[in-house]
Amino acid sequence: MAKKHRQKPDNLLAQNKKAGHDYNILDTYEAGIALTGTEIKSVRDGKLNLRDGFARIRNNEAWLENVHISPYKEGNLFNVDPMRNRKLLLHKSEIRKLGAMTARQGVTLVPLRMYLKHGYAKVLIGVAEGKHNYDKRETLKRKDQEREVQRALKARY
Repeated sequence: MAKKHRQKPDNLLAQNKKAGHDYNILDTYEAGIALTGTEIKSVRDGKLNLRDGFARIRNNEAWLENVHISPYKEGNLFNVDPMRNRKLLLHKSEIRKLGAMTARQGVTLVPLRMYLKHGYAKVLIGVAEGKHNYDKRETLKRKDQEREVQRALKARY
């Protein structure tokens, strides 16, 4: 059911690798993000951190919270708070769906990656359930096994 969004690596600005480790991603949505002029310049330079970020539905609007976008070095008085909440641009039907999904216990919205698409900054939002510690260990074990198989195949050929 999850939509797979694949972007070219040169468009990728930031990625939240920890989200795949800490959460089971149930579904993904692509959202625009409302940024100021100096913020978009800083984002294009790759000066952002998605690691601790999350999204929240408030008053029928989607907000991206706890995402750090560093101040633009030539922005001086036009720079804004690096940790401010930023509005996500989604269709009303998508916001309603996300609100219904997050009303369930243990479901949250996490930013997975930020990238440029046709000159606009986009955020890939994942509907996620938290993993237990034993699930995280199982995932790491499976990755190690797959890596060993790939090494063996590579060595053989």
